[in-house]
Amino acid sequence: MATTIQVSEELLDELKIRKISDKESYEEIIWDLIDDTMELSDETKREIEKARKEIKEGKFYTHAQAKKALGL
Repeated sequence: MATTIQVSEELLDELKIRKISDKESYEEIIWDLIDDTMELSDETKREIEKARKEIKEGKFYTHAQAKKALGL
């Protein structure tokens, strides 16, 4: 069910600034803002910890090493 909300001119101006394209709706902008404030999922937290562990163990390639390996 759709509804209408009232926002101040100041907030409307801020929402307009955040538009990536003219076709983007204000609802999409608000959902993006909500998404930015949500807590990371357990799976994401596990993946971050795994990545940190791999970095500590030296299991990574530097940018220069990756470029060299790819012949760039």
